[in-house]
Amino acid sequence: MKKRNINILFILPTLICLISSCSKTESYSELLRDEEKAVNWYLAGKNVSIDLPKDSLSFITCETAGDDAPFYRLDEDGYVYMQIVSANYEDKVESGDLVYFRFNRVNLKYLYENIEASPEGNSDYITNGSTSFVYKNTYLTSTTSWGTGIQMPLKYVGYNSEVNLVLRSYYGFYEEQSYCIPYIMNIRYFKPEY
Repeated sequence: MKKRNINILFILPTLICLISSCSKTESYSELLRDEEKAVNWYLAGKNVSIDLPKDSLSFITCETAGDDAPFYRLDEDGYVYMQIVSANYEDKVESGDLVYFRFNRVNLKYLYENIEASPEGNSDYITNGSTSFVYKNTYLTSTTSWGTGIQMPLKYVGYNSEVNLVLRSYYGFYEEQSYCIPYIMNIRYFKPEY
């Protein structure tokens, strides 16, 4: 009888491990793979440029090329791609400047999986004018909570510009980075009125 109890004590933990390893939650690496698949699927049907133009005036915009305007890769790893809708190259944003922005975004994983994806953001709410960040500030929570990806286009365009971004979670909103959800975002940048 004692030998049977000892066998059960060894078998029970093994069964618990097997059952728990069959859970339906994805690992972080699987989430990252799914994110990459969704981004690659979206960009596969687009004009993508790996190289950035030598000067800002050489960017092709939606104003000149329509939907055929390229998505420019903004980082070495391919986590952020920018398509310029309209650009103001004269009123550049400097480090430490306050930037107001309006955005709409759509979950690319939903689009990839053919799930209805409604846009979310603040573009349609005129009364919500407090969405802002301080350009290149890495200390203020009000700035870092939006992630660094939405600031990247300001290296090339200025205030009163509009861009579309394909944004992977690594550079996305801070609170959502662990969910590995990529977005297609439309962002408009505005100068504060004092």
